[in-house]
Amino acid sequence: MSSSRERNDRQRPSGKPFSKGPKGPPDKAGKPPVKGRGPERDSSRPAFAKAPGKPTPRPAPKAFAAPERERITSDRTRGRPHQARAKADSGTDWLWGWHAVEAALANPARESFKRLLVSPTRAHDMEAKAGKAGVRIEMMEGADIARLLPAGAVHQGVALLAEPLDGVDLNSLIEGPSGVILMLDQLTDPQNVGAIFRSAAAFGARGVVLQDRNAPALTGALAKAAAGAVDAIPHARVVNLSRALELLAEGGWRAVGLDGSAALTLEEALDERPTVLVMGSEGDGLRRLVAEHCEVLAKIPMPGGFESLNVSNAAAVALYEAVRKQR
Repeated sequence: MSSSRERNDRQRPSGKPFSKGPKGPPDKAGKPPVKGRGPERDSSRPAFAKAPGKPTPRPAPKAFAAPERERITSDRTRGRPHQARAKADSGTDWLWGWHAVEAALANPARESFKRLLVSPTRAHDMEAKAGKAGVRIEMMEGADIARLLPAGAVHQGVALLAEPLDGVDLNSLIEGPSGVILMLDQLTDPQNVGAIFRSAAAFGARGVVLQDRNAPALTGALAKAAAGAVDAIPHARVVNLSRALELLAEGGWRAVGLDGSAALTLEEALDERPTVLVMGSEGDGLRRLVAEHCEVLAKIPMPGGFESLNVSNAAAVALYEAVRKQR
C-alpha cells in the first residue's frame, strides 16, 4: 500500500519543483532536513574537492610590501633631519666655497638669496658680508652642510642657495667694441667652463657668450672652479651662436676660432682689433656652421709635440695672446 508521500509524488507536475516543504530524505537520525538546505554532503569527500582535470590556479594574495618599505625607510631616517632635508634642498642653485659665495653676496645683480649656511669657524668672517647682502646666517656644522650638497662638494664651511644668475643681453657686449670676448661652443664640463670664466676674469675679458641650451648652469662645481668669476664677469646666453657671430661682426668684432688643424698659428691670426675667441667643445671642437662664421681659424703651436691642450688651458693661452696683441 503506498504512503501519502508516494501518492503526492505521483500527483506532482513533472516540470515544476515543489516550492514548499522539506527537500531531500531525512538524515540518519530520522530528522527532516532544514528547509532551504540541499542534501547532506558526503563526509568522506573533502569540503573543497576539485574536479579532475587541470588545476585551477590559486589567486595571489594581496601584497602590502610597499607600505612596509615606506615605514622601514621612515624608521631609518628618523632622528636624521639633515639627510631628510637633503632631497628637497639639493639642487643646481647651490653655490659653495668661500670665493664663490663671497662674490655672489657682493654682486648687486643677484636678486635674492634663499639660505646661507655657515660653519662656526667661518661665522665671524661671513657676518658682515651676510648683513650687507640682507641674508640671515644659518649656523651649521661642516658635516651637516655637506649632507645638503652633492657628493664630493668642497664647501670650505659656506654654502649659499640662491636664484640663478641672469645673463646680460648680447647687445650690451657688442656696443662700443673693444677688448676680447670669449664664445663657448657647446662646452659641457662644469670644471672646464668654470676655469675659463676664471681666466676670462683674470685677463680682463669683456664677457663670455654661451649657448642657451647646451651649457651647464653657473652654479655648483662650475662656480667653485670659477672662484667667484661667474659674478665678476658678465655672460650672455644666446639660442644660435652662428647668428650671434653675425651680430658681433656687424658690431665691429672679429671672430677667431681655435682649431688644432688650422694653417695659421694664433700669433699670426690675432691683431689689435676687438676679438671674439671661439672655443669648441671638449670632444668635437668647433661645429661646422660656427667655424664658417669665424673670420679666421687658428691653432696654438706646440713645439713639444704633445697632441693637444685641455680646452680651459687653451682658452687661457688664447686670452693671453689676444690681450697682448691689443696692447
